This record gives sequence, structure tokens and C-alpha cells, in this order.
Amino acid sequence: MQGSANLNLMIKAARKAGRSLVKDFREVENLQVSAKGPGDFVSRADREAERIIKEELRGARPSYGWLGEETGEEAGEDPTRRWIVDPLDGTTNFLHGLPHWAVSIALEHKGEIVSAVVFDAAKDELYWAEKGSGAFMNEMRLRVSGRNRMIESIFATGVPFGGRSTLPATLQDLARLMPVCAGVRRFGAASLDLAYVAAGKYEGYWERGIKAWDMAAGLLLVKEAGGFVGPVREGRDIFETGSVIAANGELFEPLCKVLRAE
Repeated sequence: MQGSANLNLMIKAARKAGRSLVKDFREVENLQVSAKGPGDFVSRADREAERIIKEELRGARPSYGWLGEETGEEAGEDPTRRWIVDPLDGTTNFLHGLPHWAVSIALEHKGEIVSAVVFDAAKDELYWAEKGSGAFMNEMRLRVSGRNRMIESIFATGVPFGGRSTLPATLQDLARLMPVCAGVRRFGAASLDLAYVAAGKYEGYWERGIKAWDMAAGLLLVKEAGGFVGPVREGRDIFETGSVIAANGELFEPLCKVLRAE
């Protein structure tokens, strides 16, 4: 596996955090039957994974900024670079003993994602990319799907929960898209949804109301695998709006047309 020093550092951090999470995940499965439940335990596991990643990344690159799900945003001496980290994407799956979750790490340089790692530790699948160098899963080069008909294609999304304000818009999205495609999947980990678009397993993905750490690494995977990404609302910044559309080159515009219809 050839990569820059920064990418190798990211991979090391993701694997180290992943090993910790896999051990905790085995405990979660045992806690499912307890009266207290695994919620507090999972919160500690999430925080510990971020601590491990932060220790590795900021220990080696102390001048870089930081944006993490658990510890928030911290400015660095180098204003042009920052790590964007979700130590456990798919926390609800993890909490319920479902082996579909990942460690997500991205490196941003001057507002652009230049390196990305998404580690599915439960399956030992490491998705990684660097700007201009392609996207990979372990040692296998990734390419987006070649399908070009919506009716033959499947798409992934996240459905808002807990009364979130994006629910009505998402339900409208589903009402528009489901009649013209082969299916919609909701697996609960945005970083893996994007990785699966990069790997050609899905033709596309969209979601509203998510954070930069949910999607930063996955966006680069899709682009380096030959796909396209953009905001749900045209002309708006993806991170600013928390909305994203990602798809292969054939279906990006058709998917945008469906989702952006008024």
C-alpha cells in the first residue's frame, strides 16, 4: 500500500481505533440482555476511539487543526490544514450489535479534502484515497458503477430520526425517487454509504442534515473512484448545508434532477 506520510498516519490511527472498537463491540453484544443496556458503554467506546485517533494524528502533526464529532473544533497553528474525524460512524448500529459502522478520517487542505480513510473494522475493509491517486479498498482499485438507467439502480440515504427538521424533505425525496429506481437502502453509516458508491455497490447516495465528519472522507472516495458529488441545493456548500448528493457519472445529473425538483 503506497501512500503519503499523512495517509499512512491516518491508516495507522484508524486501525488502532478500529481494534479498540472491535473489542468493545464484542462486549456490546453481551450487554444487549442486561438491564442497564449498552448505551453508556458505547459512549465511552466512542470517546476512547476519538482519543486514540487524536493522540496519533495530533501527536505527529501538532500544528494541524481538528474537527471531531466528540471533541469539536480546535484551531491549529497551520490554518490551511485540519483533520476531520468521526471515530464511530454508525453509533446506533454499534449500540444494537449490528456490524455496520466505521472509523472515518479526512485531511482537509485549504478547504479541500486531500486524503481520506474509512475503516470498516468489523469486516476489516479499509477504504482509502488521496487526491489525484485513485480510491482503493485494501489493495483493490475502486470504480463507481457503470449503470446508466435510474430504474435499474439502487441508492442509499439516511432517514432522519428523533423529530429532526429534515424529515419532511427526506420523505418528499423518497416519494420522488422510489418510483423511478430499483430500490433505496438505509443502513445507517454515511461514510460507508459513500464508500459503497465508490465501490460500485450503489449507484448513488444522498442525505440531508449531516455533519462534515459524517461525509468528508467518503466524498473524496467517490470523486477518486470516478463519481461526482454536490449539494442537494445547487450552488450551496456541502459542509455548510449538511446536504449531499453523490453518484456515478451517468446518474449524477438525473439524480440531482429528481432530488432538486420543486
